[in-house]
Amino acid sequence: MHETVSFSGPNIRQMMRDVCRSDRPLSSSACVIAVLLPLTFFDGASADEAGVSFWLQGQFGSFAAAPSNPGWSFESTFYHATAAANPSLSFVRGGGFQAGVKSPTDFVMVTPTYVFATPILGAQAAIGMTALYGRNTTSVSATLTGPGGASLSGSRSDYVLGFGDLYPAATLKWNQDVHNFMLYATAGVPVGVYDPTRLASMGLGHWATDAGVGYTYLNEQVGFEWSAVVGFTYNFINPYTQYRSGIDAHLDWAISPYLTEKLHIGAVGYVYNQVTGDSGASPALGGFRSRVAGVGPQIGFFFPVADRDGYLNLRAYSEFDAKNRLEGWTAYVTFSVEAAERKPGEQRLARPVTLPR
Repeated sequence: MHETVSFSGPNIRQMMRDVCRSDRPLSSSACVIAVLLPLTFFDGASADEAGVSFWLQGQFGSFAAAPSNPGWSFESTFYHATAAANPSLSFVRGGGFQAGVKSPTDFVMVTPTYVFATPILGAQAAIGMTALYGRNTTSVSATLTGPGGASLSGSRSDYVLGFGDLYPAATLKWNQDVHNFMLYATAGVPVGVYDPTRLASMGLGHWATDAGVGYTYLNEQVGFEWSAVVGFTYNFINPYTQYRSGIDAHLDWAISPYLTEKLHIGAVGYVYNQVTGDSGASPALGGFRSRVAGVGPQIGFFFPVADRDGYLNLRAYSEFDAKNRLEGWTAYVTFSVEAAERKPGEQRLARPVTLPR
């Protein structure tokens, strides 16, 4: 989960200046309340609602568009993200206002998937559902420095443990020799732990849909693979806050040569960019479009699990070029077991089933 708190607009600036520079007698606690008031009531004034996007950056990696064995498969992923921000805004004729946000997140995703043996439009079809369980801790702090050099501070923190939203998904994959193509679609069903009055959450509180295309070049003769998936997210209005996040665009990519038949290493990355502004109650202060990019290493292992193919992948991303959102680093540890069924006499490397989320 990525969460940001943003402050802008003449009304907020005027309020802060008037409260903390007024000639009227005010106690220090009143000024602290003025500092924390935006933190309490303007959490939504950020890129995507609360700075949390539907799309989990980096969820597509190697073999994204490559077909796999028909039948049932299983994937579990441990996800860790550590992110923080300390944006600073300067006010005319006043001091500086800083808001610091930290929001580490850990959760486990479980995805059962069924791959159909009968082609649809000449493609291999698959459907699946992802559920997740984990924790999110979010803290915010603010410091207001007045024109005389005096400063006042305040902070809030929140913690939640529970289930997240559900994510059904479907893919169509075509194979032409070393070239593989994919169409995918997924959605977010808002059933996870969510409270609009709290900083931390495991759900979005609103529906969302996402669709896109992917390509994988997989040359098993020379032992080389690279994949790229691009997609767009449409967010529905949040019925609790009347807030609608903008349309998001994202690109996940991976590249990896094989060291052996069962081991590959390489690089992974993503680019995320909000292409339209937010709308609703709080975005009167601005659209608050966000962006972030990440890059890092990966390593993957293939191994037998009874009569099935097992796969373990570890990858990490260091984020940069963030705007209107937190940045830090994220890591995935993915374990998958592919369906047992194979075509008679087929000789190839194992290919993990890949679905969004």
